[in-house]
Amino acid sequence: MKDSEFHQLADSLMLRLEEQLDAYDGDSDIDYETQAGIMTLSFENGSKIIINRQEPLHQIWLATKGGGYHFDYQNGQWICNRSGAEFWQLLADACSAQSGEKMAFR
Repeated sequence: MKDSEFHQLADSLMLRLEEQLDAYDGDSDIDYETQAGIMTLSFENGSKIIINRQEPLHQIWLATKGGGYHFDYQNGQWICNRSGAEFWQLLADACSAQSGEKMAFR
């Protein structure tokens, strides 16, 4: 994968996440901030989720209260290089655990 393709894919992922968080209508208050390619989700209980791009590796990294995950782009999806789980499912599970409210991303 070329750097330009990675940037496009990573930007698309971040934009999609921002749009879904902006449209979220649940009871939990989830704030987010993006700075220098790093997105921080902040929850009411003070916990955080960090999503960032690792350009040299062409990976997306996800840091949650429950652990850290590294994702490679495979067959049109960001897939965890250890568990094989898909990014959106792991993010939804982490957000659900940290917010105390069932969350899903599409």
